[in-house]
Amino acid sequence: MGFAASFAAVVLAVMLIGGSGLVVTGAATREELNGVMGLLVLSSAVSGFVSVFVVAGMLSLHVLRQRRTWALLRSVGMTPRQVSRLITAEALVVAVLAVVAGCLLAVPYAVLMAAFMRATGLAPGGVPVEVAAGPFIVALVVGLAATLLAARVAARKAVGVGPLEVLRESAAQRRLLPWPRAVIGVLVLVAGVVLLWLVPQVEPANAAPTALGATMVLCVGASALGPVALRRMGWLLGAVVAQLDPGAGMLARSSLVAQPRRAMSAASPVMLTVALACTFLFAVATTDAAAGVIRTGSSAWVAPMLVGSAVLYTILSVLNATAMTMAERADEIRLLRTVGTKPRQLTRVVCWETLIVTCAGTLLGTGIAAASLTMLGKAATGELRFAYSLPQYAGLVLVCAVSGLAGGLAATRQARRGALLPD
Repeated sequence: MGFAASFAAVVLAVMLIGGSGLVVTGAATREELNGVMGLLVLSSAVSGFVSVFVVAGMLSLHVLRQRRTWALLRSVGMTPRQVSRLITAEALVVAVLAVVAGCLLAVPYAVLMAAFMRATGLAPGGVPVEVAAGPFIVALVVGLAATLLAARVAARKAVGVGPLEVLRESAAQRRLLPWPRAVIGVLVLVAGVVLLWLVPQVEPANAAPTALGATMVLCVGASALGPVALRRMGWLLGAVVAQLDPGAGMLARSSLVAQPRRAMSAASPVMLTVALACTFLFAVATTDAAAGVIRTGSSAWVAPMLVGSAVLYTILSVLNATAMTMAERADEIRLLRTVGTKPRQLTRVVCWETLIVTCAGTLLGTGIAAASLTMLGKAATGELRFAYSLPQYAGLVLVCAVSGLAGGLAATRQARRGALLPD
């Protein structure tokens, strides 16, 4: 599952980057599209950031899920350098195959994007899509670099697993947040706050890109420090769930408190989806409201269309990340069955845990987006407010929740209802 999820993440990342680049390159040849180049470049930047973020998270999760495999290899004499080379070689194979597949899909994706732009009236004359080397080179470099860098970072954690790790059955994490990660997270959050402060200070034309940049930086910082926040949020939200469903709610809360880093791996894509989608969509709405622009008919779908592919990608990553984190709990679920827990109760445990993680990711993403949009509203209107659409927000959260539930239930079905001994 981890290998397939990592491969799919890189394929879609290369497709998004390459296809968006082809659309931007084609639009640059039409003078009548100069007015929308800013939106196209912003959507391409969102696609690129989302791609790197998701690929890094998915590959790191895949490598760390195999920590006992690396510990077993260490116990039979494999050196840390050999383990690191093995992880890097696996990542390189995934990257090369995925980059080729992603480049092949980039052209059909660009053609589809151009068709949507023409249908929504964003480019009435159409956007010429011609195969150019530049976008493919960028997609190739980003795909390979993101995959290999994520593999190297994950390999450093993997080689730190001792040979006796394979014998350790405790689910509790000994260190919630390593100090290098904590320091980097704090520094990145400070950088994000600085960008927020700059939003009202820059030229009006640069306010929206700066706000979007602040959202991206804050997402990285929140992801780094997320386990600390998630442990507290999981305890508070889990306490509410435990009141509603004492048995299943208590088990869900205990799992989140014991493994906040694992839970954050599933909450991060939700946070990214909500933060970036809300910032992009409501930034357009805020700037339109400040300028007195009212979009109706097909033009109202311009912003959702431009950011839709990146949002769909992150939603797929929500499904994959939830499935991978829940699959890691298969042994725990079988153990609960041996002591009398019924499959129906375990289903409720998985659902509650997924919903708590989704809620935590939604709260983090909403806070980040609200901070960026508030400063953008100040830049556009001089007031600390912004335009938003409650149906769009609710739909986004609902899709994330449904994706997470689908991934979690599918990944644990065999453990909940199958044989007590794994195949």
